[in-house]
Amino acid sequence: MDRTSPLGAFLQARRARLSPDDVGLPRYGDRRRVPGLRREEVALLAGVSAGYYTRLEQGRQANASPEVLDALATALHLTAAERDHLRDLSSTPGHRTRAATPGGAETVSADLRTLLTTMGHVPALVVGRRNDVLAWNRSCHALLAAHLDFTAPDDPGTRPNLTRLVFLDAPTRALYRDWPAKARAVVGNLRILTARNPGDAHLAALITELRLLSREFSAFWDAHPVAPCGRDAYALAHPAVGELTVTQQTFDVPKEPHQSLVTFTAEPGSPSAAALAALHQVTAGAGSGRP
Repeated sequence: MDRTSPLGAFLQARRARLSPDDVGLPRYGDRRRVPGLRREEVALLAGVSAGYYTRLEQGRQANASPEVLDALATALHLTAAERDHLRDLSSTPGHRTRAATPGGAETVSADLRTLLTTMGHVPALVVGRRNDVLAWNRSCHALLAAHLDFTAPDDPGTRPNLTRLVFLDAPTRALYRDWPAKARAVVGNLRILTARNPGDAHLAALITELRLLSREFSAFWDAHPVAPCGRDAYALAHPAVGELTVTQQTFDVPKEPHQSLVTFTAEPGSPSAAALAALHQVTAGAGSGRP
C-alpha cells in the first residue's frame, strides 16, 4: 500500500466527517487546521498507538488485525456497509473471502435472459462487476435509456455503463429529479465494487475517465460514500410518460457473484404504475421474443 492507498483515503474521509463533539472528546478551545478528528484522537478512541494509526492511514502499515479494524469502525461510527468496506480494503488474511474476479467478457445465462423476458411488464436489467448493463428487457430500456440502441448490451465494446450514464449522459441526468442523490448512490456502490475487485484494470480506467471528465464525479468520489444498492425510490421525469416514482431493488444472481438483477416497480394503482403500464404497452410489440 502507498500513501494514496484506498484504505488510507477511506480512513481520512471518515475521520474528517466527525467532530470531537460527535465522539465525546473535549475541544480545549483549539483551532483545527483540518476538519474532523485528528489522527491522534482516532487512535485514542480505537485503543491503538498514534504512530500505528498514522502508518496505517499513510499506507506504511501492511495490514490490520480484525480486532483493530473493528475498533476503528466503532471509533469512526461506521455503518454496517462501511464496516464491510473497511474489511474489503484491508489485506488482512481471514477476512470474508469472495470468488476471484473472472477474466474475459461477462455473459448472461440463457435462464436469466428468459427471466427478463418473462418479467416483461416489470422493467429489469442485469449489471456486472463494473456496473455495465449486461442485458435488459424492453420495458427497462424504454424506462431508462430509450435514446440508446436496445442491442447495445450484447456487445462488450458498446455496453452501457450505469455510472458513466449518470455522470456523462445528458438524457440520463435529466431523467432523475434528484440527480445528486442518484449520483451519490452510484458512487457509493462503485466504491464497493472497486474494493471487491482491486485488480480490475477496466474499473480503474473507468474511474480515471470519470475523474477527468466530471468534476462532480471527482467531488463525490473524494467524499468516499459507501453504500450498496438495495432498495431506493427515485422520482423520474420521463420524456414519454411524464412524472413517476419507481422503487429500484437489487438482487444477487445465484451462482453469479459478480452479477445483480435490478428491478423497477411502482405502487399498485398509482399514477406511476399507470405510467409503467403505458411504457410496457408501447414496447410490447417491439422485438421478436428478445427481452
